[in-house]
Amino acid sequence: MDIKTYNAFCETLAHTSHVVQWGGSHVWKVDGKVFAIAGDDKQGGFRCSFKVSELAFDILKEQPGCQGAPHLASRGMKWIQRFSEEAVDDEALKDYLLESYRLVSLGLSKRRQRELGLNQD
Repeated sequence: MDIKTYNAFCETLAHTSHVVQWGGSHVWKVDGKVFAIAGDDKQGGFRCSFKVSELAFDILKEQPGCQGAPHLASRGMKWIQRFSEEAVDDEALKDYLLESYRLVSLGLSKRRQRELGLNQD
């Protein structure tokens, strides 16, 4: 995946916003809450961080090409950074981004979720 594909995918999700901050990171938010952070590393590779369940965190942090997301996992947050496609290919990454979006949106108040039409199934 590259930054253009990442941004195009995240843009399709409802009630999202995009900002470039933190030294050039492309940050996507749902109703103002971060669900994905991505950018190019110094070697020109694509890195992407996203929120996961506790079980997914325990599994993914041990997989090649993945690690606990710097600055987030070290504070106890369940965020993974994918820095290569070894264990998580682009299609799987899209699934994880979608799940991160869902997990973060579940942190919104029930009222706000209803107002936005999120998690209504």
